[in-house]
Amino acid sequence: MAELSLENIEFIKILATSDATILQAGMNDATRRKLDHEIGIILREYYRENTMGGQTGWTEKLNQVGIDEDAGKAAIACARRLGIDIS
Repeated sequence: MAELSLENIEFIKILATSDATILQAGMNDATRRKLDHEIGIILREYYRENTMGGQTGWTEKLNQVGIDEDAGKAAIACARRLGIDIS
């Protein structure tokens, strides 16, 4: 299971406030792997909790670090545009 480290929080906040086209232009292999593996896991669990009613705890964890529902949705949308499988 992925951890909610400071780095992961910053990645999610960047996804929530950035244009996917700009992010994709500057993305290297290491960033892509991080998005696929760690951030993708967090956002998938968050998505499942908010759409299927699962109890993963990610909504509460993200709220505690200042990532509200709108920012979570924006991060998911940006991740999808970058090719990260969320659903």
